[in-house]
Amino acid sequence: MNYHFAWCPKYRREILVGKLAERLDTLIREKASQLGCKILNLSIAPDHVHMFIQAYPLLSPNRIIAQIKGFSSHMLRKEFPELLKMPTLWTRSYFVSTAGNVSAKTIAHYIEAQKGK
Repeated sequence: MNYHFAWCPKYRREILVGKLAERLDTLIREKASQLGCKILNLSIAPDHVHMFIQAYPLLSPNRIIAQIKGFSSHMLRKEFPELLKMPTLWTRSYFVSTAGNVSAKTIAHYIEAQKGK
């Protein structure tokens, strides 16, 4: 299954920049690999993240995002103490949609176009 996820920091704060954004990219890819998933495209903007991921159908979307958000929040808050002043790093909500072969290119193009916004 291919999933398009989007989520943002609490209060949509523009904190996903510089070293923090670089580390977040690494953490997301690390956790996806641990889950047996393949990142097809990833875009980190200052105030939100878009991820296009391929996963086995037995792995539910809510488990994928919970693992990625939980792991990245835990690690980033440990490595960047300035994040501890926030009550939580991520909002509880997120967007997810499935994508078939026909729309996979469209979603990948959309996520690529989000870089730098």
